[in-house]
Order: sequence, then C-alpha cells, then structure tokens
Amino acid sequence: EDLENAPATMRAFFQLPQMSALASHRGHQEVMIGYSDSNKDGGYLTSTWQLYQASRALTPVFADAGVGMQLFHGRGGAVGRGGGSAFQAIQAQPENTVQGRIRITEQGEVIAAKYGTIDNALTNLEAMSAAALLASLREGDLPQDELQRFFDVMEELSDKAFSAYRGLVYETDGFVTFFRQMTPINEIATLNIGSRPASRKKSDAIQSLRAIPWVFSWAQARTMLPGWYGTGQALAAYPDKGVLKAMAESWPFFQAALSNMEMVLAKSDMGIAERYAGLVEDETLRDALFGQIKSGWNEAHDSLLEIRDEPHLLASNPMLFNSIRLRLPYIEPLNHLQIELMRRHRAGEEDPRIAEGIQLSINAIATALRNSG
Repeated sequence: EDLENAPATMRAFFQLPQMSALASHRGHQEVMIGYSDSNKDGGYLTSTWQLYQASRALTPVFADAGVGMQLFHGRGGAVGRGGGSAFQAIQAQPENTVQGRIRITEQGEVIAAKYGTIDNALTNLEAMSAAALLASLREGDLPQDELQRFFDVMEELSDKAFSAYRGLVYETDGFVTFFRQMTPINEIATLNIGSRPASRKKSDAIQSLRAIPWVFSWAQARTMLPGWYGTGQALAAYPDKGVLKAMAESWPFFQAALSNMEMVLAKSDMGIAERYAGLVEDETLRDALFGQIKSGWNEAHDSLLEIRDEPHLLASNPMLFNSIRLRLPYIEPLNHLQIELMRRHRAGEEDPRIAEGIQLSINAIATALRNSG
C-alpha cells in the first residue's frame, strides 16, 4: 500500500511551500522506496515489481514539480532484502528514474566483501558509478508496445505470485508455529548482532517480525524462502513461455529478477531444509507445509531453467557457480550440526556449550553463504 500510494505522498510533499522551496533550491529530492518489508508483505516477485512500478509512477510527479529525483535504495545482503548485483540492479531501474543520481546503502555481511579493502571498494564504486551513468544515458531499450506487453505479463505474474505467497505465509493455519520450529529464529534472537529486537512488538505474528531475522532464519535453514516463494507458481502457471523467454532475453528488469532468484535457488538445499522441517513437532503440519514449500521450489527451479534455456542453475555464470559449489561441502556439516544442537537445546539440555555451539554455527553458516541476511 505504501508503494502504491507513493505518487500521492510525494505530490502532497511538494505542495508544502517549505518542502517545495527546499527541493527546488537543492535541485533534487531524495525518496527511499525500500525493500525488506515489502518483500515480507508480498513475496519476492510482487515486491520487486511494485518497487519498479513505484519508481516509474514517481517520475512524472517529480517532473511536474520541476525537481530532480534521487531514488534511495537500502539494500540488504540477502535477495529478500534487495541484495544481488548492484550493477545489474541499477541497470534494471525504469527508464528516466536514474537522472545522474542514485543513492544506495549496502548492509550486513556484504560490507566486508565489497568494501573491506581499498581495491575492492574502488572496484565496486567504479561498477556502481558506471551503472548509474549507463542507466542515465539509456533511452528506450524496447519499443513501447513491447514494453507495455511485458508490463501486462508482469502484472499477471505478480498477482499469481502474491496469492501463492500470502496463501502460505499469512493464510495457512499453523504457519507461524511451523516457521518458528523449523528455523532457528528463536536462537537468532539471542545473538548480539543487531541494534533492535527481532520483533517490533511482543508478538509471534509474522507482521511483527523484522525483515532481517525473517530472511536470515530462512537462509540458515537453507530454504531461502523470501527470495523465491510464489515466483515458481506464477511462472509455471503462465501459458505463454515464449513471451517469458523474450522478457528474459531483452528486458533488464526481468533479467535481474531471474538472476537474483537463480543465485538464491543455487544456495538453497531442499534435502537439508527437510531435516530442519523435522524439528517441527506436529507431523501433519510439517508434511503439509514443507510439501508446499518443496513443490514451490521445484516449480521455481524448473521454470527458471526452461525460461533461461539452461541445463542447470548458474550455467551462464560459471564463476559464481564454482564459488558456491566449492563452499557447499563446508556449509553442509554445519547445518547438520546446528540441527542436532537445536534439537538438544529445545529438549531442555542445559550444557552452555550447546547454546554457544548454536550461535557459532549461525555465524559460520552466514559467513559461508555470504549474502544470507
């Protein structure tokens, strides 16, 4: 709702004499459109599409006010919080929304990876500067009628993905119990790694949970659900795979969305995730909900390979494929160890080494996965 109301909000903002004068004096006005909460509310595909649409809708509002627009993207490390290739993300912005300016924050574990040395920092800043320049100079990647056709397809895909995501996360009885027993969300809440509590309110509801622990806990359980769930159902159900392939070949927005989802799928592991699901006490609940998740993952996996005409995940990105493949053998034992320690801790074993071991495993898995939250 906030993204859909963005144009009206900014029109009201520019109608305030003080704000309009200040923005005109500066020559531009910054507007942050967010990532994390929209993803938790509506799922990966709908969130990504609504952000794109909000950016497009704001462009004429700023033009009418005679003020330059500076989008502000707060990007977390995980794809569920705006992560992925910054270069590709900037290039995927709608036409005329990067007008020589864009502001990006990058958070979490990607800071050390991207900016931990002078050379890495220069390389990443150079890439983002180049992307901003190219996006500012770009004119009409696609004919308007073809672009409108792609927009119409995305609306249909978004609606389907939204229904699937909301149906699981917010409309399935017992989902909160399933989530809290399957993932180490309660154990994560004990870590001294954040400035804020895991939930905004004293409530177990998903609505109250902050986006960071929501994404982080699914990554620990090797499910990565916020980065793909709902998308597979939408892609699998769409009848015209030809137009999906055309979108993947020629539309930067769709290319970036699929690339990020592909990376997330490659880091997930449904076999290990099923072991985490074994922590759920209610067998009927466990089988029903994990069955939905696994089915959704298979649809996302198969649809992606079909649309991109790839034999396996990350076939078109061998460097990333090899990087992940080399790390996975070190991550998997950590996952199995974490599951066993969680089982003992929840059964009431009080040895302090168990709690310490869980915390160490959380840190180790996050480090190995890199962009996990």
